[in-house]
Amino acid sequence: MMNEKQIGILGGTFNPIHIGHLILAEWVLDALALDEVWFMPTGCPYLKDSAEVLPGRERLRMTELAVADHPLFRSSDLEVKREGHTYSYETLEQLKQLYPRNRFFFIVGADCLFSIENWKNPQRIFDACILAAAVRDEISLAEMEKKKYELEQKFKAEIMLVPFVSMSVSSTEIRRRIAGGFSVKYLVPDKVLNYINEKGFYREKNE
Repeated sequence: MMNEKQIGILGGTFNPIHIGHLILAEWVLDALALDEVWFMPTGCPYLKDSAEVLPGRERLRMTELAVADHPLFRSSDLEVKREGHTYSYETLEQLKQLYPRNRFFFIVGADCLFSIENWKNPQRIFDACILAAAVRDEISLAEMEKKKYELEQKFKAEIMLVPFVSMSVSSTEIRRRIAGGFSVKYLVPDKVLNYINEKGFYREKNE
């Protein structure tokens, strides 16, 4: 029998993946003593216009390149392979079925703590994982503690708050800079930047 593992799940469009995603994963990995973090590019994100998003296979490839040198980071094609819109509850339930002995920590930004009630089937999200929410300067710890308590009471959720450095890096800004001909060096891993340049991604403005 395999021993239980503590696995962080970091989902996102990753259009493209950038240093903010990687640093968040590293901080949560360390803070919660996780065994691994799995990066999960969304397939067809239902909250975004798919016309603005690169195909899943390309975002998956950039994710693979970004995590290749880290011994505890993995990339997953679970959502990219799924047809139709991508919902977090489905992914987390599928992971629990595939790896029943693992404990999954769903890594989200501070803002998600205040919007997750509006996601598809939030109760099933909380039933399938422990939520690991990043604490950042723009939202006070007191506000997050209050919201954490509310969600725990409403959904019988298990939530962990993880202190995190405030970062303003965003995929949107990276796309805008590339479209404008500006450098994004150090905002994305070198391997990812080389792939973007090789493929000519984001050369036309992509809001």
